[in-house]
Parts: sequence; structure tokens; C-alpha cells
Amino acid sequence: MDLDVYVTAHRAEWERLDHLLRRGGKLTGAEADELVALYQRTATHLSIVQSSTPDPMLTARLTQLVARARATVTGTRRSSWRDAVRFLTAGFPAAVYRSRHWWVPTAVLSTLLAALLGWWIGTHPEVQAAIGASTDLREMTRPGGQYETYYSSHPAASFAAQVWTNNAQAAAMCLVLGAFLGIPVLWILFMNMLNLGVGIGLMSSAGRLDVFLGLILPHGLLELTAVFVAAGTGLRLGWTVIDPGPRTRRAALAEQGRAAVGMAIGLALVLFVSGLLEGFVTPSGLPTWARITIGIAAELAFLAYVYVLGGRAARAGDTGDLEEPDRSATLPTAA
Repeated sequence: MDLDVYVTAHRAEWERLDHLLRRGGKLTGAEADELVALYQRTATHLSIVQSSTPDPMLTARLTQLVARARATVTGTRRSSWRDAVRFLTAGFPAAVYRSRHWWVPTAVLSTLLAALLGWWIGTHPEVQAAIGASTDLREMTRPGGQYETYYSSHPAASFAAQVWTNNAQAAAMCLVLGAFLGIPVLWILFMNMLNLGVGIGLMSSAGRLDVFLGLILPHGLLELTAVFVAAGTGLRLGWTVIDPGPRTRRAALAEQGRAAVGMAIGLALVLFVSGLLEGFVTPSGLPTWARITIGIAAELAFLAYVYVLGGRAARAGDTGDLEEPDRSATLPTAA
């Protein structure tokens, strides 16, 4: 395509569109219809230029023109309680449900890794010696030791807030750093499983694994599930960089990135609940069976939320992405 000829042929339309946009709301009915028609034609022109003979200056000019026209045609929309309700009942659970083929295997493999590390540490005294001095390890694992007092070392409210902040940051890092081919996500996940494995190994070697599980399970089931969801989503984002599928890499990353931002918000709420459990239930005077039952109930409630509400929303076509009016215009590209 001869770019100069193409520009000459359509310059008048672009200038007319720019003129109508500058007039703002002072348009007649006929001029408003003309603006819509010019906006649609200019969007097509931009697509052709991008796919055939991309010129940076012309592409930037037409992109800006199309964006201004789209804002004028579609108008602006303010967020409302309806958006929040839709996000919580459809968008977020649908996004988690759609990414289940990533986070469920992540959860299974990570749990097996933590169990393997715990067995290795618990059955090899030389590994325990490398972790710390025997007197320090005994102080950590004895009745009333650091593992038990950790959860009651601070007032419940401040402890829950601290835990929530730390876990939310870890989940956000998994989601954001997933774009780097998922490699940082694997490291974050490994460190979490290593910490868990050390606790399992040391407490099992002291014959107190039941106590450790009684302290971890009330909040850990929901907390770890949120971490696994974040890690799986981050890995999915990293894979999108490698294989974007039939879409362009930019379009695929934009869609997955927007869904990941929504996931970060939703998982922050999930981790808030787990933080409350860790701050108020784990160190409480309730019997161990009661604390574990509360943890299992919270986990089952989250899974039902994802698989029932999320599954229904996903089958209805919800991807967890922004609604169509809130997205940037997606233009076709030549094959």
C-alpha cells in the first residue's frame, strides 16, 4: 500500500472528525451521526495502517484521534455499587475458576514439595543442624516455644493486619512478576513451601507435628489457597508472554493483565479473611478440633464460591476482564 496516497485519500475525513470533536457537545443530530460514522471509518483506517505499513507518527496521530472519538461516542461511566457487586459475584470468582487449570496443579505440586521437604528435614539430623543450633531448635519446638507463642505474640487485631499486609504483598508480587516468564513466581512459591517444610520437619522431629498442624490449618488452608491462586495466575501470565495464542501478544497480555489486577483485589479480600482467622481463631482457646473445623469451613466456602458462582459466571462468558465499555478499543489486524 502506498502510504502517501492513502493519507491523501483520507486526510479530509480525519480533519473533519477532528473538527467535530473540537466542537464537543455543540453538534446537531446530523453532525453527531456523521461523527459516529467517521469514528468507525477512522478506526478501520488505523487498523489498516497498523497491519500494512505501520508508520509511527501516523499511527500515533490516528490512535489519539480514535481514542478521542471513542470517548465522545461512548461517554464516561462512573463506577458504582453495581460494579462492586458484579465483581464479587461474577468477575472475580469467574477469573479464579477459569485459571483453575493453573492453580490447582500448582497447589498439588507445592503441597507435595512442602511435605517432601518436611520429611527430609524431620528425618535427617544433619539437615536440622544446618538450620540452627540444637538449643535454638529445642526452644522453637518445645511446649510453649516460639512456634506456639508466635500467633499470640501481638494483639490479635494488629497481628491480623500485619499478616494480611504481608500475604497480600506476596500474592500481588506473584501476579505482577508473572510477566517475567513466571520465574520470580516459582522462587516466591518455593520460599513459601520451604518455610512450611521447615516447620513440618522440625515439629515432627520433636514429636509435635499434631500441634503444628493444629496451629497451621485453621488459617493456612485459605491462606495457602490464595497464594496458590496468585502463583498459578502469575504462571499463566508468564506463559502468555511465551504463547499468546491466536491473539497478538499485546492483546493477550492486556487481557490477562487486567484480569490479574482484578485477582489481586479479590485475593486481598480472601487474605483479609485468612488474616482474621490467623489473628483471632488460631491463637484462641478453642479446642484444636474446633479451630481446624473453622479453617476447613472457610476453605470449603471459598471453593464453593469459586466453583459454583465462578463456574456459572464463566459458562455465561465472564472472563474476569473489564466490561466492554471500560476496555480500550480492540482493532482487527491482518493475518
